[in-house]
Amino acid sequence: MPHASSIVTCTGPNSPHAFDIVPLQPRNGTLDALCPVCKGHGQWNVEIDLVSFRCKRAICDHCHGAGWVETGEDPVVLPDIEMTPEGYPKWNTRFAPKEEAVAQDPGETRLIAP
Repeated sequence: MPHASSIVTCTGPNSPHAFDIVPLQPRNGTLDALCPVCKGHGQWNVEIDLVSFRCKRAICDHCHGAGWVETGEDPVVLPDIEMTPEGYPKWNTRFAPKEEAVAQDPGETRLIAP
């Protein structure tokens, strides 16, 4: 059954309604400051229906969805994929210097051989 809708498209984190119903990410103690791009949310709405609040979201490329960034010299935890000995991809996390985390292309997925 169709329902009323009012779909809004957001072009980025500075758009109106970009952070509607998107909660702030809690600081887990390992990162120092709110992300300057997503302001602590880690994601924002790309499209939102203002009637039903169904939405499509984008992950922040700057903080990798954490909502917080490292400002000192501590390594940053990044999501990554490695190959298991059986040849299957497996998600894991790796520690990288802050410079490498910022320079990494967010669309790039690195495969690490066992």
